[in-house]
Amino acid sequence: MVPDHGFPIGEGSVMKIGIIGAGNIGGNLTRRLTAIGHEVSVANSRGPQTLSALAEETGATPVPVEEAARGAEVVVVTVPLKAVPNLPKGFLDGAAENVAVIDTGNYYPGRDGRIDAILDDGLTESRWTAQQIGHTVIKAFNGTFAQDIVDRPRPAGDPDRLALPVAGDDEAAKRVVRALIDDLGFDTVDSGGLDDSWRQQPGTPVYGLCEGVDGIVKGLAEASPERTGDFKG
Repeated sequence: MVPDHGFPIGEGSVMKIGIIGAGNIGGNLTRRLTAIGHEVSVANSRGPQTLSALAEETGATPVPVEEAARGAEVVVVTVPLKAVPNLPKGFLDGAAENVAVIDTGNYYPGRDGRIDAILDDGLTESRWTAQQIGHTVIKAFNGTFAQDIVDRPRPAGDPDRLALPVAGDDEAAKRVVRALIDDLGFDTVDSGGLDDSWRQQPGTPVYGLCEGVDGIVKGLAEASPERTGDFKG
Protein backbone atom coordinates (compact mmCIF):
# COMPACT_ATOMS: atom_id res chain seq x y z
CA MET A 1 0.00 0.00 0.00
CA VAL A 2 1.74 3.10 -1.23
CA PRO A 3 0.45 6.48 -0.03
CA ASP A 4 0.69 9.64 -2.06
CA HIS A 5 0.60 13.14 -0.61
CA GLY A 6 0.74 15.03 -3.88
CA PHE A 7 1.13 13.60 -7.36
CA PRO A 8 0.88 16.51 -9.80
CA ILE A 9 -0.56 15.85 -13.23
CA GLY A 10 1.23 18.90 -14.56
CA GLU A 11 0.19 22.54 -14.36
CA GLY A 12 -1.91 23.50 -17.35
CA SER A 13 -2.22 19.90 -18.55
CA VAL A 14 -5.62 19.36 -20.16
CA MET A 15 -6.92 15.83 -20.62
CA LYS A 16 -9.74 14.52 -22.75
CA ILE A 17 -11.99 12.51 -20.45
CA GLY A 18 -15.07 10.42 -21.21
CA ILE A 19 -17.61 9.69 -18.48
CA ILE A 20 -20.17 6.93 -18.93
CA GLY A 21 -22.89 7.35 -16.35
CA ALA A 22 -24.29 10.66 -15.11
CA GLY A 23 -25.61 9.71 -11.70
CA ASN A 24 -24.28 11.16 -8.46
CA ILE A 25 -20.64 10.17 -8.97
CA GLY A 26 -20.61 10.70 -12.74
CA GLY A 27 -22.39 14.03 -12.49
CA ASN A 28 -20.09 15.42 -9.81
CA LEU A 29 -16.96 14.17 -11.56
CA THR A 30 -18.24 15.99 -14.65
CA ARG A 31 -18.65 19.16 -12.58
CA ARG A 32 -15.22 19.02 -10.98
CA LEU A 33 -13.24 17.85 -14.01
CA THR A 34 -14.65 20.60 -16.19
CA ALA A 35 -14.13 23.15 -13.42
CA ILE A 36 -10.40 22.40 -13.32
CA GLY A 37 -10.11 22.67 -17.06
CA HIS A 38 -10.38 19.18 -18.52
CA GLU A 39 -12.32 18.43 -21.70
CA VAL A 40 -15.19 16.14 -20.74
CA SER A 41 -17.66 14.12 -22.80
CA VAL A 42 -20.49 12.60 -20.77
CA ALA A 43 -22.99 9.89 -21.66
CA ASN A 44 -25.80 7.95 -20.03
CA SER A 45 -28.16 5.16 -21.00
CA ARG A 46 -31.04 7.55 -21.74
CA GLY A 47 -29.26 9.53 -24.43
CA PRO A 48 -27.49 12.89 -24.74
CA GLN A 49 -30.76 14.81 -24.96
CA THR A 50 -31.31 14.08 -21.26
CA LEU A 51 -27.97 15.68 -20.31
CA SER A 52 -28.63 19.19 -21.58
CA ALA A 53 -28.87 20.70 -18.09
CA LEU A 54 -25.58 19.14 -16.97
CA ALA A 55 -23.94 20.23 -20.21
CA GLU A 56 -25.18 23.79 -19.82
CA GLU A 57 -24.00 23.90 -16.20
CA THR A 58 -20.53 22.47 -16.84
CA GLY A 59 -19.60 22.93 -20.48
CA ALA A 60 -19.23 19.18 -20.91
CA THR A 61 -20.26 17.64 -24.23
CA PRO A 62 -23.22 15.23 -24.05
CA VAL A 63 -22.71 12.24 -26.35
CA PRO A 64 -24.09 8.74 -26.94
CA VAL A 65 -22.37 6.01 -24.93
CA GLU A 66 -20.76 4.71 -28.13
CA GLU A 67 -18.91 8.03 -28.52
CA ALA A 68 -17.94 8.80 -24.92
CA ALA A 69 -14.47 7.27 -25.18
CA ARG A 70 -13.59 8.76 -28.57
CA GLY A 71 -10.10 10.23 -28.26
CA ALA A 72 -10.24 10.02 -24.46
CA GLU A 73 -7.10 9.55 -22.39
CA VAL A 74 -9.23 8.62 -19.37
CA VAL A 75 -12.63 6.94 -19.41
CA VAL A 76 -14.76 6.71 -16.26
CA VAL A 77 -17.27 3.86 -16.13
CA THR A 78 -19.73 4.74 -13.40
CA VAL A 79 -22.85 2.64 -13.97
CA PRO A 80 -24.57 -0.02 -11.83
CA LEU A 81 -22.77 -3.36 -12.09
CA LYS A 82 -25.83 -4.98 -13.64
CA ALA A 83 -25.52 -2.49 -16.54
CA VAL A 84 -21.87 -3.23 -17.31
CA PRO A 85 -22.55 -6.23 -19.62
CA ASN A 86 -24.94 -4.04 -21.61
CA LEU A 87 -22.34 -1.42 -22.50
CA PRO A 88 -21.89 -1.26 -26.29
CA LYS A 89 -19.35 -3.71 -27.64
CA GLY A 90 -16.15 -1.94 -28.61
CA PHE A 91 -17.08 1.29 -26.83
CA LEU A 92 -13.37 1.80 -26.03
CA ASP A 93 -12.19 1.26 -29.60
CA GLY A 94 -11.90 4.97 -30.36
CA ALA A 95 -10.07 5.86 -27.15
CA ALA A 96 -6.52 7.13 -27.04
CA GLU A 97 -3.74 4.57 -26.97
CA ASN A 98 -3.06 3.37 -23.41
CA VAL A 99 -6.35 4.83 -22.18
CA ALA A 100 -6.85 4.59 -18.42
CA VAL A 101 -10.31 3.22 -17.56
CA ILE A 102 -11.62 4.06 -14.10
CA ASP A 103 -14.22 1.75 -12.56
CA THR A 104 -16.23 3.39 -9.77
CA GLY A 105 -18.67 0.49 -9.46
CA ASN A 106 -19.83 -1.57 -6.51
CA TYR A 107 -21.70 -4.86 -6.42
CA TYR A 108 -24.96 -4.71 -4.49
CA PRO A 109 -26.67 -8.12 -4.87
CA GLY A 110 -30.09 -6.69 -4.07
CA ARG A 111 -29.80 -4.26 -6.96
CA ASP A 112 -27.57 -6.12 -9.41
CA GLY A 113 -28.83 -9.68 -9.05
CA ARG A 114 -26.73 -12.76 -8.51
CA ILE A 115 -23.27 -12.77 -10.07
CA ASP A 116 -21.84 -16.23 -9.47
CA ALA A 117 -18.27 -15.28 -10.36
CA ILE A 118 -18.24 -12.76 -7.51
CA LEU A 119 -20.33 -14.57 -4.91
CA ASP A 120 -19.16 -18.14 -5.50
CA ASP A 121 -15.76 -17.85 -7.15
CA GLY A 122 -14.48 -14.88 -5.17
CA LEU A 123 -13.70 -12.73 -8.20
CA THR A 124 -13.23 -9.10 -7.20
CA GLU A 125 -15.87 -6.73 -8.49
CA SER A 126 -13.47 -4.73 -10.64
CA ARG A 127 -11.84 -7.88 -12.05
CA TRP A 128 -15.32 -8.96 -13.14
CA THR A 129 -15.96 -5.55 -14.71
CA ALA A 130 -12.63 -5.70 -16.55
CA GLN A 131 -13.57 -9.10 -17.97
CA GLN A 132 -16.97 -7.82 -19.11
CA ILE A 133 -15.61 -4.83 -21.00
CA GLY A 134 -12.45 -6.53 -22.27
CA HIS A 135 -10.08 -3.95 -20.82
CA THR A 136 -8.28 -3.66 -17.52
CA VAL A 137 -9.56 -1.01 -15.11
CA ILE A 138 -8.40 1.14 -12.23
CA LYS A 139 -10.75 0.94 -9.24
CA ALA A 140 -11.31 4.36 -7.68
CA PHE A 141 -14.09 6.55 -6.26
CA ASN A 142 -16.19 3.47 -5.42
CA GLY A 143 -16.32 4.28 -1.70
CA THR A 144 -16.39 8.06 -2.11
CA PHE A 145 -19.42 10.13 -1.13
CA ALA A 146 -20.48 11.89 -4.32
CA GLN A 147 -20.93 15.26 -2.62
CA ASP A 148 -17.38 15.13 -1.27
CA ILE A 149 -16.10 15.29 -4.85
CA VAL A 150 -17.38 18.85 -5.13
CA ASP A 151 -17.33 19.94 -1.48
CA ARG A 152 -14.08 18.57 -0.05
CA PRO A 153 -11.15 19.10 -2.42
CA ARG A 154 -8.10 20.50 -0.62
CA PRO A 155 -4.63 21.54 -1.78
CA ALA A 156 -1.74 19.13 -1.32
CA GLY A 157 -0.44 19.22 2.24
CA ASP A 158 -3.70 20.46 3.77
CA PRO A 159 -4.27 18.51 7.02
CA ASP A 160 -7.95 18.08 6.11
CA ARG A 161 -7.23 16.57 2.69
CA LEU A 162 -9.06 13.27 2.15
CA ALA A 163 -7.41 10.22 0.58
CA LEU A 164 -8.85 7.64 -1.80
CA PRO A 165 -7.70 4.04 -2.31
CA VAL A 166 -6.78 3.17 -5.90
CA ALA A 167 -6.30 -0.39 -7.20
CA GLY A 168 -5.23 -1.70 -10.59
CA ASP A 169 -2.83 -3.91 -12.51
CA ASP A 170 -1.67 -1.36 -15.10
CA GLU A 171 0.93 0.73 -13.28
CA ALA A 172 1.10 3.42 -15.97
CA ALA A 173 -2.68 3.84 -15.97
CA LYS A 174 -2.68 3.87 -12.19
CA ARG A 175 -0.17 6.73 -12.18
CA VAL A 176 -2.39 8.70 -14.54
CA VAL A 177 -5.44 8.13 -12.35
CA ARG A 178 -3.62 9.00 -9.15
CA ALA A 179 -2.33 12.19 -10.74
CA LEU A 180 -5.84 13.08 -11.87
CA ILE A 181 -7.23 12.51 -8.37
CA ASP A 182 -4.48 14.74 -6.98
CA ASP A 183 -5.54 17.34 -9.55
CA LEU A 184 -9.08 17.02 -8.17
CA GLY A 185 -7.84 17.83 -4.67
CA PHE A 186 -7.42 14.45 -2.96
CA ASP A 187 -4.53 12.24 -1.89
CA THR A 188 -4.38 8.60 -2.93
CA VAL A 189 -3.18 5.28 -1.55
CA ASP A 190 -2.12 2.52 -3.95
CA SER A 191 -4.10 -0.46 -2.64
CA GLY A 192 -2.55 -3.04 -4.98
CA GLY A 193 -3.73 -4.91 -8.06
CA LEU A 194 -7.26 -5.82 -9.06
CA ASP A 195 -7.04 -9.10 -7.15
CA ASP A 196 -6.39 -6.99 -4.04
CA SER A 197 -9.25 -4.60 -4.71
CA TRP A 198 -11.56 -6.48 -2.35
CA ARG A 199 -9.90 -4.31 0.31
CA GLN A 200 -11.99 -1.34 -0.87
CA GLN A 201 -15.24 -3.11 -1.80
CA PRO A 202 -18.51 -2.41 0.06
CA GLY A 203 -18.48 -3.49 3.69
CA THR A 204 -14.74 -2.97 4.18
CA PRO A 205 -13.29 -0.40 6.61
CA VAL A 206 -12.34 2.09 3.87
CA TYR A 207 -15.71 1.99 2.12
CA GLY A 208 -17.15 5.44 2.82
CA LEU A 209 -14.23 6.33 5.08
CA CYS A 210 -13.53 10.08 5.07
CA GLU A 211 -9.96 10.25 6.32
CA GLY A 212 -6.48 11.10 5.14
CA VAL A 213 -3.70 8.81 3.98
CA ASP A 214 -2.95 7.27 7.39
CA GLY A 215 -6.59 6.35 7.98
CA ILE A 216 -6.94 4.79 4.54
CA VAL A 217 -3.73 2.78 4.93
CA LYS A 218 -4.97 1.50 8.30
CA GLY A 219 -8.42 0.63 6.90
CA LEU A 220 -6.97 -1.28 3.95
CA ALA A 221 -4.74 -3.29 6.28
CA GLU A 222 -7.71 -4.24 8.48
CA ALA A 223 -9.93 -5.41 5.61
CA SER A 224 -11.23 -8.97 5.35
CA PRO A 225 -11.97 -10.72 2.02
CA GLU A 226 -15.17 -12.22 3.42
CA ARG A 227 -18.28 -10.50 2.14
CA THR A 228 -20.56 -9.39 4.97
CA GLY A 229 -24.18 -8.46 5.58
CA ASP A 230 -26.23 -7.38 2.59
CA PHE A 231 -23.14 -7.65 0.39
CA LYS A 232 -23.02 -11.47 0.74
CA GLY A 233 -25.92 -12.01 -1.63
